[in-house]
Amino acid sequence: MVPDTPSRLAAAGTPLSWYGTLVGAFAALLVVSNIAAVKLIGLGRLELFGTGIDITVDGGALLFPLTYVLGDVLAEVFGFKAARRAIWVGFVCAALAVGSFWLVGVAPPAANWLGQGAFTQTLGFVPRVVAASLAGYLAGQLSNAFTLTAMKRRADTALWRRLLGSTLVGELADTAVFCTVAFYGVITGPQFFGYAALGYIYKCLAEVVLLPITYGVIRATRRHEARL
Repeated sequence: MVPDTPSRLAAAGTPLSWYGTLVGAFAALLVVSNIAAVKLIGLGRLELFGTGIDITVDGGALLFPLTYVLGDVLAEVFGFKAARRAIWVGFVCAALAVGSFWLVGVAPPAANWLGQGAFTQTLGFVPRVVAASLAGYLAGQLSNAFTLTAMKRRADTALWRRLLGSTLVGELADTAVFCTVAFYGVITGPQFFGYAALGYIYKCLAEVVLLPITYGVIRATRRHEARL
């Protein structure tokens, strides 16, 4: 007897779990966000604590909040262990991307290739920032998944409270770890706290705006998984 394989089951009309697809999308968003983060975007100047602060965000801010949306879906539908597995898959993919760019950057360029300087400037990650990004990602995503599933086990039946509560905890851990490791001592005083506070507020507000999408994806995933 020929054993069933995913392709044979799909061909036979048997639905497959969305878990693998969600993990793939989660990892892809993380890698793309980390690449986009090398560009800093200026949003003007803000007077705070009597000091003028340039409002700056990195390009990763565009897509990175979506990793928390998918992280919430994975934790809510599949549980903490499954979400933790996805988080580690994303970590390995991000580390692989960083390592690959570093190896390509240090490799000797071809004599007729004139883009070495631009490549190094754009994708030549600073070790401290890379360490901060990966550490912040792990702290934030694991805290987010743990908080959401812990609230669910305590019979907190309001999904919006679980989603927002876990986001507040996860984004706080992410922001605190990243900003401290990457910029403490480089950016000081009100500038440092303003940068950290702005990043935290932006990411939390993004989660609030994306809440209807999170609800929709969770409902669709639950319905699909219930049919398996």
